Amino acid sequence: MRADRERVLKKLKTVRGQIDGIIKMVEDDRYCIDISNQLMASIAILKNINQEVLDAHLKHCVTEVFDSDETSDKKQKIDEIIKIIDKLSK
Repeated sequence: MRADRERVLKKLKTVRGQIDGIIKMVEDDRYCIDISNQLMASIAILKNINQEVLDAHLKHCVTEVFDSDETSDKKQKIDEIIKIIDKLSK
């Protein structure tokens, strides 16, 4: 992985803490809107992490392949990006 590993791990651990908190909120039968707000906050951080990982992938992994002469690797990277874009658009 080419993204800043420490930053990604820190954000993931933050989300893990939020999820633990959300589980506690559900167990404690907290107000639905409060739970929803915490879920949306966790989702926002996960989206941010994903963007960071994909950004690094494009800037490093894809760039390296396109600097090489391997045509099949280039097609594979393009197909990977198309699949990710498709998943993100759903």
